[in-house]
Amino acid sequence: TMARLDRVKNITGLVEWYGKNARLRELVNLVVVAGDRRKESKDLEEKAEMKKMYGLIETYKLNGQFRWISSQMNRVRNGELYRVICDTKGAFVQPAVYEAFGLTVVEAMTCGLPTFATCNGGPAEIIVHGKSGFHIDPYHGDRAAELLVEFFEKCKV
Repeated sequence: TMARLDRVKNITGLVEWYGKNARLRELVNLVVVAGDRRKESKDLEEKAEMKKMYGLIETYKLNGQFRWISSQMNRVRNGELYRVICDTKGAFVQPAVYEAFGLTVVEAMTCGLPTFATCNGGPAEIIVHGKSGFHIDPYHGDRAAELLVEFFEKCKV
């Protein structure tokens, strides 16, 4: 996933869904591109999300299965991140509580990444569920995680 580290983007929600689902953790690793781990944020919301992220890493013992990369301001590097994930047979997850448009969804799909995105807002109009991607409900993370498990198990077969 790739987004600002705001509550509405629900990045920590995705990390928690991943942490709680043992089968998903067996099948895939999680890469998060969000926030800037290299410096102390001045934004209170981002600070809270960063603290929550560190807590989730510790609670679910995610080291070795999880990579947290600071937000990238370089568009070329962002494109390369999408392509690396695609080349390694990954998927893109956009777990926002609400997303007005969903530029990252379009970028991921353009790179050929299987895309799972919120059913609330723009991505619901961009994706045809089961054909061009998958809708996920950010309020039902356990179901979203199971959809990811089903997808990666089918890919494995």
